[in-house]
Amino acid sequence: MKHRRRLRLRQAGLTLVEMMVAMSIGLAVVLAAARLLGLANGAYAAQMEAAVLEDAGRYALDIVGRAVRQAAHADPLQLDLSGPVDVLPARLAGLDARSLGSTSSGIDIPLAAVANGSDVLAVRFPGAGGGASGDGSVVNCAGFAVGSGEEGWSIFYVANNGAGEPELRCKYRGAANWSADAVLAGVDSFQVLYGLDTDTPRDGAANRYLNADAIRALDAAYAGLPAPELNRRTWWKRVVSVRIGLLLHGTRATRPAGGDGEFQLFGAVHAASLGDGDLGTVVREDALPDSLRRRERRLFTMTVALPAGAL
Repeated sequence: MKHRRRLRLRQAGLTLVEMMVAMSIGLAVVLAAARLLGLANGAYAAQMEAAVLEDAGRYALDIVGRAVRQAAHADPLQLDLSGPVDVLPARLAGLDARSLGSTSSGIDIPLAAVANGSDVLAVRFPGAGGGASGDGSVVNCAGFAVGSGEEGWSIFYVANNGAGEPELRCKYRGAANWSADAVLAGVDSFQVLYGLDTDTPRDGAANRYLNADAIRALDAAYAGLPAPELNRRTWWKRVVSVRIGLLLHGTRATRPAGGDGEFQLFGAVHAASLGDGDLGTVVREDALPDSLRRRERRLFTMTVALPAGAL
């Protein structure tokens, strides 16, 4: 009995080898659980960033799309059929690879481009309804109503905010001065192409898509003409559709490694035809700053058709 009791005493507890094996297994389980937790957290963060980008991109396209369609607006109570209407300035205008100041007049004073040569899109439109604010049926990109007899503006461009983050802005003319509000931040590139109806007679269908610089080059043939004649001939009045490309990035790094993807905002055909001639329509992640390469990205495109002769 004494021998058995001594044997039991010697066999009580764990040996050093057994303890080390148990600790190793436990550590492996903890590390595996931590790794799974990290992956799950990273996947959740990536999904959240993707969801935010989807909402932001759709919101921006909705605002830009409504503004472009408004270029075709006409107030039937303000139509003046006693004189020629084709001598008025075109409702659409733009700048390629430029930015703007928030308080300067219209697009008269362009600034250096921000965010991969992002463009400027400007829309003019007449108001509707009596009073300074009209009846609320016609609003600018900031949501302010424009009344009959007034000329409204919705101008979209990209500029850096106070934190140095490029943001899409909406510029408009208020009662006393010009101002601009942010639409959304995290813009990698904002690009615009204009569909021209080059047929004679016009059939309302776009035959070519050009950027703003190309349209201005076509209008250079009319340099020196009086303003009414230039307004009648300008190629801006042959624009029958507007194509928008918007590339956005998230607010934080959620991808495991620096990206090396390529985003063609207007497709491979446009990228191949212009090469690097239309700055910003092709964005390569490996050319971006390291701080941006691990961000989530989403590309949004939209084409807005305008009625024939609307401009």
